[in-house]
Amino acid sequence: MAKIIRALLPIIILAACGWAGWWLITHKPELKAMETRPVLVSVEGITLKKTTYPVRVASQGAVQPRTRSTLLPEVAGMIVEVSHSFRPGGFFEKGEVLVKLDPVDYETGVTVAKAAVALAKVTVAEEEAKAEQALENWKALGRQGAPGELVARAPQVARAKADLAAAEARVVKAERDAQRTIIRAPYAGQVLEQTADVGQYVTPGTTLGKVFATDFVEVRLPLPERESQHVQLPERYRDATEALPAANVKLRTTAAGKSVTWNGRLVRVESALDAETRQTTAVAQIDNPFAKRADGAPPLKIGQFIEAEIEGAALNDVFIISRAAVRAGDEIILITPQNTLKRMFVEPIFGTEKHIVVSANAAKAPKEGDVLCLTPIPFPADGARVSPVIDGQPAGGKLAGDKAPDKKSAMLTPEAKPLP
Repeated sequence: MAKIIRALLPIIILAACGWAGWWLITHKPELKAMETRPVLVSVEGITLKKTTYPVRVASQGAVQPRTRSTLLPEVAGMIVEVSHSFRPGGFFEKGEVLVKLDPVDYETGVTVAKAAVALAKVTVAEEEAKAEQALENWKALGRQGAPGELVARAPQVARAKADLAAAEARVVKAERDAQRTIIRAPYAGQVLEQTADVGQYVTPGTTLGKVFATDFVEVRLPLPERESQHVQLPERYRDATEALPAANVKLRTTAAGKSVTWNGRLVRVESALDAETRQTTAVAQIDNPFAKRADGAPPLKIGQFIEAEIEGAALNDVFIISRAAVRAGDEIILITPQNTLKRMFVEPIFGTEKHIVVSANAAKAPKEGDVLCLTPIPFPADGARVSPVIDGQPAGGKLAGDKAPDKKSAMLTPEAKPLP
């Protein structure tokens, strides 16, 4: 009996397993179909409107003096006095005495030259008297006609007068040299550098210092070719007496940790392009840059870096598009009325770090009322559906092309051709 049970037990177990498998297959639970709504990307958009854009061309440069001079003595001598204004940073007025040289030798030269003039005058008087006596002797001898030049002593008189003129010229030179021991300011300005002081012996050509005029300063501003076309440059022409009207410039710099603004204007355009950048260089002028300001800002410094914003012509009927909404190659993304994406390439006519400007009348330009997508999308595709918020308001309405979701599968996005 035990042998029969051991023989039938495996068969019974296999039969039970087979029946259990059949029951599980025939009584499997029914799967419930789940509805999955499309997953849409939320984006922000703004309606494009025509506007007027005031062009402001950015540039930068360094402050330079209008007139810069190197003080050189015209005579030799020991420096005996230096003005308190003749120090780096010191201001002076036109004609102010800056440096004095020892004048003793030159004053002595004036005295000697005047003595030579007195002696020459005596010689002239003597020669003229001898000439008159010679003429009387000629007549006393009963000679007829005019005597010869040698007989009348004309050459001697001419020589005496020439010596007198030379002596008088030496007096003028000696007096001028004596005056040149006093070195005066050629204009109202400021001292940039001092290279000589009291007790130093200088000769003609020795550098005493460097000064510059303070009536106004200049800033050289390079202008890119694409942006310079929007600025009224003060170009000069050979057959014109006056330059074109100058554009206004706002110049900003940082002084004592605060931003300071200066008003200037373009006064000229340099005749040559920059050899390295091939850009046009305009020159801006700042009047009275060293006067005390009401805001307490310090005066400008020569060589100080300064940023400029040049006023240009206004652009009409344009769209202003944020740089964040512009992709590589000047591509923008529009949101259609069906809440789908549309790629478009534009041609900017002006741009800054924050935005670009597109003419509304250009062939490659959106239309007024189109919605610009502001949200960066890594791989946008034409026709891809999105959930937009336009001008701060959610876009309403059913998406075009929406269908009832399939019970077996759900479409997340429509077929679209992505960017390569």
